[in-house]
Amino acid sequence: MQVKGKVFKYGNDVDTDVIIPARYLNTTSESELAAHCMEDLDGEFVKRVKAGDIIVAGDNFGCGSSREHAPIAIKASGISLVIANSFARIFYRNSINIGLPILECPQAVAAINNGDSISCELSDGIIVNLTTGEKFRAEPFPSFIREIISDGGLLAHIAKQVK
Repeated sequence: MQVKGKVFKYGNDVDTDVIIPARYLNTTSESELAAHCMEDLDGEFVKRVKAGDIIVAGDNFGCGSSREHAPIAIKASGISLVIANSFARIFYRNSINIGLPILECPQAVAAINNGDSISCELSDGIIVNLTTGEKFRAEPFPSFIREIISDGGLLAHIAKQVK
C-alpha cells in the first residue's frame, strides 16, 4: 500500500491532549473528533489538512493518556501516515487497532520539512521525499499487522476473518 501527501511537521512529545483535547472526549463521532484534531497545537491544521497528508514528528509522539480518540482523530482528519522518531507505547498499539499506519524513522524525521511532499510504500518502508528526492527506509510492520491496518483496524480485521 502506497501513501502520498503533504507533511505537517511537529516536534517532540506531542501528547494526546493536543492531538484531541479532553473537552471533546464526550463524543465518539469520528467527524467531530477530526474537526478538533491538533487544534491546541496547530489551530490551522483542520483547515489545511487534505486526505492523504502525512504527519512527521519527533520523539514520543502520542504520549499522555491512553485515549483511543487520538489516533481516531488523526485518521478521520485524512492523515494517511504518521512518521516519528518514536511513539508512546499505548498510542502505537491504538494506531494499529484502529488502522492508522505509523512508522519510526529518525533519519526521515531529521531530513523532512514541514510542507514537503512525500510518498511511502508501507510494505517495504521506503519513504521518498518528493520535494528533495531523498529516500529513507523505515522498518515496515510484518505482513499480519499490515493486513490489520489495511482492513481498517483490528475489529474490521476480525470481522473479515469470521466471514
